[in-house]
Amino acid sequence: MMPAAEPPRIRHDDNEGDNPMISAFRPRRAFIASVFAALVALPTAALAQELTMWSHWAAEVAKRAYVEDAIKRFEASKPGVKVKITWYEKSALYAALKTALRAGQAPDVFYAEVDQTDYIDNNLLADLSTGVNWNNVEPWAKQAWTFGKGTYGFPLEASTVEVYYNTKLMADLGVTVPANGQFDQAAFLDLVKKARAKGITPMSQGVGDRPFPGAYVTHEALLKKLGMNDYDALMKGKLSWSDPRVVETLTWVKQLVDAGAFPTSFTSLKLGESHIYFHTNPGALMFQVASWYTARAFNPPDKGGQPVNFPLGIMQSPAMNGGACNNCKSLAVGGSYVVNAASPRKDLGIAFLNSFATPEMGNKWLENVLVQTGIKTDASKIAGPHAGYFKQLAKANESNTYYFGTPVQVMQGKPKEVFTQVVNSALPAGSISVDDVVKQMNAAK
Repeated sequence: MMPAAEPPRIRHDDNEGDNPMISAFRPRRAFIASVFAALVALPTAALAQELTMWSHWAAEVAKRAYVEDAIKRFEASKPGVKVKITWYEKSALYAALKTALRAGQAPDVFYAEVDQTDYIDNNLLADLSTGVNWNNVEPWAKQAWTFGKGTYGFPLEASTVEVYYNTKLMADLGVTVPANGQFDQAAFLDLVKKARAKGITPMSQGVGDRPFPGAYVTHEALLKKLGMNDYDALMKGKLSWSDPRVVETLTWVKQLVDAGAFPTSFTSLKLGESHIYFHTNPGALMFQVASWYTARAFNPPDKGGQPVNFPLGIMQSPAMNGGACNNCKSLAVGGSYVVNAASPRKDLGIAFLNSFATPEMGNKWLENVLVQTGIKTDASKIAGPHAGYFKQLAKANESNTYYFGTPVQVMQGKPKEVFTQVVNSALPAGSISVDDVVKQMNAAK
């Protein structure tokens, strides 16, 4: 009887390649080794997180640079985290967000403004009440984003309504701005007439792509005429637009319009174009706009900024005859960041917002963007090539009393819609009478 065959022996020596069973196993062993190597690398690769962010300010160099620097700092403090930002102009951003939010594909963090209460009404924003370091944010700025028991946005940008002017053109007209920086009603109307008589557009303004610039002159005049409480009542539908003080103020605005205060292209002139219209071509005497003017104006001239050494001055909106608060001025929170309520990375999004909430970042915003911010700052430490401008702005605001919010932020529903159509557009365009303004605003309550 033949002896049983011995099973083949697997040898563990340098000649294992000669063993057919070992040779067959080698590719599988190599594969396992490669998988093991990948697993070793997992903490730095597979665990990386991407925070997505969509923001306005595509054309605003200073703001982009500030945010991109903040992203680099945040990423450095959070190994394995990357922030992917997409830049838009405002109209395109709002359209993209509308579609993305409906489809459940919106970014983790995105730009918003306080008048966009539909986001809050539809539970689209995460509540930041207990996540953000609010100790480093101005209380009025936090309040702007507080609705009910929740706070829904980080108030990066703030602004006051200013009247910028070309000091050289003003001198050429032979007009001296009063020492307090504020003309009265009659003197301001006369200034408009003098500029138009010299072929100079008195005020660069346009409503081609925004629902608010045309109303600046009107709502600042109404605020000064009525004072804080009555103006607030008017904005919230508790004071009639038939009030004699309101009618008197609207009548004065209509006189400015009839005197040719605004460009003939007023209804089609876009916000960015109105900046260039003021400081470059064709040139205007004045430009009434929020103090985020500098976000565009201090870009290089070939990027739409004002010319080097442009003679920029700042004055107050005109004082109203018998005004209850001629030192009153509107203050608003503008560009802000919010966190998507549906984001699986809400905590990471809040941590990113917190990276802005330091005095250091507040001062960096002032120094580099030269626009007010909701972050607490120390303006005495501001340096840089535009430090003189910021001192000029501070002086223009040193004795003001502030009303928080512009009409499009304070008003809601039908009154806001009619205000945008009538006071922002039709009245300064000269296509409606004061009587019709009053009737339409009263009917909108």
